[in-house]
Amino acid sequence: MESSEVSWFWKEDIWLPPNVTWKDLEPRPDKPYANFYHLYLPIPFGIILIIIRTLLEWFAFKPFGTSLGLRARRVRKIPANSILEKAAARNHIMDRKQIQGLAKQVDMSERQVERWLRNYQLQRKPNKLTKFCETGWRCLVYIVMFVYGIWVIWDKPWTWDIMECWRGFPMHCYDSEEMMESLQFISPDVWWYYMLELSFYWSLMFSQFFDIQRKDFWQMFMHHCATICLLSFSWACNYTRIGTLVLACHDCADIFLDGAKMAKYAGRTRVCNLLFGIFTFLWIVTRLGIFPFKIIYSTCWEATTLYPVFPAYYIFNSLLMALLLLHVFWTYWILRSALKALAGH
Repeated sequence: MESSEVSWFWKEDIWLPPNVTWKDLEPRPDKPYANFYHLYLPIPFGIILIIIRTLLEWFAFKPFGTSLGLRARRVRKIPANSILEKAAARNHIMDRKQIQGLAKQVDMSERQVERWLRNYQLQRKPNKLTKFCETGWRCLVYIVMFVYGIWVIWDKPWTWDIMECWRGFPMHCYDSEEMMESLQFISPDVWWYYMLELSFYWSLMFSQFFDIQRKDFWQMFMHHCATICLLSFSWACNYTRIGTLVLACHDCADIFLDGAKMAKYAGRTRVCNLLFGIFTFLWIVTRLGIFPFKIIYSTCWEATTLYPVFPAYYIFNSLLMALLLLHVFWTYWILRSALKALAGH
């Protein structure tokens, strides 16, 4: 990075250990460090992923869902009415008095107002086929990312000895004989792993605003923001080794959650319960076990045995702790859903 770029935000005394400068981490043919400018690439890559997703939803997931018996719900088109639309947006449930008042405002009978509101809610409610397609895309991406991630980190020394994440930090180079000076050359596996994950989370950030609105919209928004910040900062400051472990740990359980949702939308209750049980087990093991007690423990305590604490240490660990708090929040709802399923069974 040039000095003009680091003068205000990327200050060396904040982001780097003592006696290390950005000049030391500039990528060179003999030392292919992470290139800061490559962090711009996941944004257009994320848009490309949205295009790929749209094509797959139309030509793969929609026919697959239809073959399982899912159908797009046909809803009668209703005439536009700004007064009723505003009222429906404010109140999902209306009493007789409110309906009578609306009927007078729009010069309609109470029965017509009730019918309009009912059709309006049906029009806005997403159908199961749409949910199936959205969930199928996420499930596919998590499978690809997790399999590729395991392939990437399997032969890496830091996978089996987490202290390797900190030995020599931040002077880590890529574990590859290929020197990446530009995108025209063969990229290292870690480079692709980071760029693909960042691209996926950018695509989730973009698509979240026009996807089906979830109850945990803002929690998911915070999760995507924290993940993108964590990946970007870890890339810029060469925390990529511990970053690959965080990514692999996070992708595992989500495969089975989205698989369970797909089975639920398709009416396959037994398959749904089985996949959700596997998801719950993996979630607790990875998000509440490996992540805090192995990864965060290493970033908070083991790392400080090999290099002095500096401000970025607190930034990275704060982001990791933010993710952990979200995991604890979601665990409550996961266990609640599991108990409700068991009670219903």
